[in-house]
Parts: sequence; C-alpha cells; structure tokens
Amino acid sequence: MSNIDTMSVNAIRVLSADAIQKANSGHPGLPLGAAPMAYELWARHMKHNPANPKWTNRDRFILSGGHGSMLLYSLLHLFGYGLTSEDLSQFRQYGSLTPGHPEYGHTVGVEATTGPLGAGMAMAVGMAMAEAHLAEKFNKDGYPIVDHYTFVLGGDGCMMEGITSEAMSLAGSLGLGKLIVLYDSNNITIEGDTNIAFTEDVKKRFEAYGFQTLVVEDGNNLEEIGAAIEAAKADLSRPSMITVKTRIGYGSPKEGLASAHGEPLGEENVKALREKLGWISETAFEVPEEIYENYKAIAKKNAQAEEEWNKLFNEYCNKYPDMKKLWDQYHDDEAAKNLLDDEEFWAYDDKANATRNISGQIINKIKNRLPNFIGGSADLSPSTKTLMKDEVSFTKDNYGGRNLHFGVRELAMAGIGNGMALHGGLKPYVSTFFVFSDYMKPMLRLASLMEVPVTYVLTHDSIGVGEDGPTHQPIEQMSMLRAMPNMTVYRPADATECAAAWYYAITSAHTPTALVLTRQNLPQLKGSSKEALKGAYIISDSKKDVPDAIIIATGSEVQLGIGAQEELLKEGIDVRVVSMPSMDVFEEQSDEYKEKILPKNVRARVAVEALSSFGWGKYVGLDGVTVPMNSYGASAPANTLFEKFGFTVDNVVKAVKTTLTR
Repeated sequence: MSNIDTMSVNAIRVLSADAIQKANSGHPGLPLGAAPMAYELWARHMKHNPANPKWTNRDRFILSGGHGSMLLYSLLHLFGYGLTSEDLSQFRQYGSLTPGHPEYGHTVGVEATTGPLGAGMAMAVGMAMAEAHLAEKFNKDGYPIVDHYTFVLGGDGCMMEGITSEAMSLAGSLGLGKLIVLYDSNNITIEGDTNIAFTEDVKKRFEAYGFQTLVVEDGNNLEEIGAAIEAAKADLSRPSMITVKTRIGYGSPKEGLASAHGEPLGEENVKALREKLGWISETAFEVPEEIYENYKAIAKKNAQAEEEWNKLFNEYCNKYPDMKKLWDQYHDDEAAKNLLDDEEFWAYDDKANATRNISGQIINKIKNRLPNFIGGSADLSPSTKTLMKDEVSFTKDNYGGRNLHFGVRELAMAGIGNGMALHGGLKPYVSTFFVFSDYMKPMLRLASLMEVPVTYVLTHDSIGVGEDGPTHQPIEQMSMLRAMPNMTVYRPADATECAAAWYYAITSAHTPTALVLTRQNLPQLKGSSKEALKGAYIISDSKKDVPDAIIIATGSEVQLGIGAQEELLKEGIDVRVVSMPSMDVFEEQSDEYKEKILPKNVRARVAVEALSSFGWGKYVGLDGVTVPMNSYGASAPANTLFEKFGFTVDNVVKAVKTTLTR
C-alpha cells in the first residue's frame, strides 16, 4: 500500500473519529475498521461521478450498517460530493447534512436510508434486480447502456437479522451476479463477542444461498481487498459475498472492544488514534492538501466513465430510436397522469365483485400503459390477484419478466420493493394479505421516511377473510398504517374507488401507498365517483341542507351505510353517507372542502369500519358512535361473521339513533 493510500484511508478514520467526538455521540468502530475496504472500493472498483451523483449507470453503494454513517460521510466529503468540513463537524446536529444514520434525499450521495440492520441488504437486492431487468430490456450488442454493480456493506448485526437471510436467499436463487456483499467481519456487537449468540458459519450460509464466497484475511490489505472485489465482479453467474476480517475501532485504544461500537472514543483516545496512525495534524477535521488532491484525481478519473457512457448512450439513441422512446417512457414520472382521462381505465362491469379482483383487472390495464410497471407477491398472487396476464416471470433465466416472485418472504419483499424504486426507472408494487403487513412494517416505514412511491397491495382486509379465522383476519393493522407519517392508505368500496386508489398510487411522487382490498364481493355503488381522489366525499346525501346525522364508512361497510340511510329515511331520519376511502388524502384537502363534507354543526356521527376503532374519534367527536371490530375475529363464513360482530344495516341504524339521543 502506497503512502498516499495509507494517508487517504487514515483520513477517513480520523475525520470519522473527530466528528463522533465533537458530537459526543455515534459509532466509531465500523468506520475505523472498514475504512480500507471502503477506500479501495470507491477509489478503484466502483463506477461513480461526484460531479453527477444521479448518473443513471453509476454503481450503487449501500451502507447497510447505517450506524457507521461517518464512514459514508467521510467518503462523500473526501471524494467531493459536496459535504464540507463544517458539515462533518455538525454530525448528528439538528438540520445538518450529516444525521446519525444516512438519509436518502437528505444527503447527496446516500442511495438509501439505513439504520435498521439488514434493511440495506434487502434494498441492495432490489437495486440489483432493477439493474438486471433494465439491462435485459434495453441492452443491445455492443451497447451495454445498463451495466452497473450494486455493493452493500454490513456487519455481524446485518448478518443476524432475518431480513438478510430472506433477501439473500432470493438473490442467490435469482443468480444476481452484479450484487456484491461486503461483510465487515469483526466478531463484535454491542453486548460483546459474537460468540455469545452468533456462532454459525456465515460463509457456508451464503454458499448455500448460491453465492460465490471470498475471504479477505487482512482487512487493512488493499491489494487483497481489491483482488477479491475483482473476483466478485468477474463472476456474473451468481452474487458474491466477500468476508473482510477487520478489527472494530482499529488504531484506537478501544480496538477490538465492544465499547468501540456505539460510543465516542474520548478525547485522549482520539489523540492516541492520531499517534498510532501517524496523523500529522492535531487539529480536528484538518486534512493535508495532498490527500484532497489524491481524492480529486480519483474523482476526475471516475468522471471519464460517465463521459464514455454518455457517448455510448448517444450512439445507442441514434441507432435505436424506438429504444430511446421506450427509455423515455420508463423514466417519465408524469406518464401515469394520463390515466385520469382514460375512460377505459375507469370502466367496470356493473356487477358485484371483490376489490382484490377489480384491482387485478386494473393492474392488467396499467401494465399495458406503463411499460415500467413491475411487481408481484410473497407467494400469494393467485389470492391477491396481482399477476400480470401475458407477461412472463422474472427468473434467473429471464430478468426481463415483469411478474416478480418473492417467495414467502414478506419483510424482504417490502425492502426489495424499496430498492427497486430507489434505483429508478421502475414503478414497483408488492403484495400479501393485509394481516401480514405486520411482517412488512419496518420496510413500509423506511419507504415512508425515504418518500419512495412503492405500492403495497394488501388483500383479505377484514373478518371477511372468513374461515381462515383470527390469525388471518386483520384488526389493528389499519390503525398501524394510518398512524405512519407519509403513508397513504386507501380502502376502496367498489370499482370506481379502486381505480381512484390505483391512480393515486401510481401518480404519487413522494408517498408510498397501501391499497387495502376485500376478498368478498361488493356491489358497485351508484354514487361512487372520482371524488374518491379527495379521500372522502358524499356518496349519498340527505335531502336536507343540514343532515340529521352523518354516517362515515370505508370499503365493504359503505354499502351498510347506504342501506341504513334508506331504513332511517322511512322513520323520518335523513342522514348523509360519506365514503372515506383514505383518511390521509382527506386530511390534505382544504378546510373548506372538509367542512363541506363533514360540517362541524352536525355532531351526530357514526363511523362504520370492520377494523379497529382507533383513530376514528377525530371524525365522530365526543357525541359520535363507532361500529368497529375491537376484538379478534373467529373462524366461520364471512356473512356469518359480519352478522355476529354487528356489521349489519340494523346495527348501523341503531348506532345512528344512539348518537341522535346524545
């Protein structure tokens, strides 16, 4: 290793230690141990251009061990991505560009928000799948316009998390040869030596998944690291995992200790680190100019890769104008908005049908209009109706397929969907039963935090699941999703509302969307309309200027509200029925619109939803009544369950009369 390389690696270490010490908070262990592999990768093997961080054909790098964020921030600073020394000095401070864990969309050069261990592993698989799919669709002989690798770095914690096993099992089955996992193996976690809880042979596990496995015995040996990376890149028939044996907290008095993981080194230990590394400056955040010049030279050389690609891409566009047109379609974020006035998209058969079936029909309309629409399920497409007809499956032998098969891996599926959306060029959807959104929740939360518009098709939305019983009947899941910031939830009542929900989902730019759909058939409602795009609307109004009461319902219970309205009118009680397929979207409307739909002077209100009542208080108020499911269900036919648990017209009528007496 040359002297300039040694100094450049140590610059990453010292900057990381300085930032963490100044913040008096952070995780120095990973940056100190993993700095050599990160430098070798970014300097010599990774295709990236700091002058254009969003270059389409760049290699992707995800720091799955997001607690080691200062490793990434130091790299971004030194390579010239725009982070300044001042930014580094503001590590973990309010409003800084260097938050405690990497945040996509907040810091230039961060490809994914990471922190929950293993999440980056799944998102890396999604990015690799996106690259493979787009390469299959667009590349021509002599024109590999989609040709990049996905690198992901994680430690022992990432390897312990179940999401990593799920995601890497699928990656191996799919033979994703451009996925390369860098395993920072230091045998230390927060509680101490990994032998207390983690003694498996990770290398053999990855071999069983179908990975090429390589080992770097000395994590400070750049030549050994570089040779392993090149060997990994050379094997395109299978993904690769490189175990790099490192020392946590390398160079500091805490080297090899669990205390190096998640707490500052301390002023004296930072000073000792400088001495051990032979660092010439005692001033925090001071880096010799010759090191900056080295990084600038590397970045300039890397920029040539994009220049060459731009030339190749221009030639490709001239030679294949039809492919250029298709490329533009794949990267047109506004194309889906054309569906608003597409009559065929909104057309439906006027007969009772489950919204999962209607959704399946809509999926097959969308796939003919948006070529970059891609998705699948966790082994449930026959039930969730998410299979695209006349489209082949994405497999090891055909990455061009649009039907994705995730196997029974809900958590990884959601993370992979995030990765595909982050990659760009694709509009992904993923699917399972609504109750199993519990398995997906951490990745749904990351999608919301990152503002990536993944669509989650969640079917079997209530006790309407029927005979499968309470293990499969969701209750609290709707409240969970509604409570999540920047997650839009739609529970449509019929075909028109289902089309509105899908339209919202595929035109969303910064918000993931959950579509919550029925197993049982529902009637097509006379008053339903595109007003569902406002989240709530009057589906059947009273004849009075001021209704006696308001019934608010979602999904399968809207029909009960309309039925109750008819019965109440016979007794001289004139009510308004509001369909509220999305609380989230309704809350985005103007105060004037919300007052028009739910006037404050009408305090007699009833909310009807075959799910938890949690969250309905804001709409029914102190005088209102809810008709909810506040217990678990039972195993029986759906119709029996709805009757037994009070989801009948008669019970809604009683609820309205109750609220009128208050």
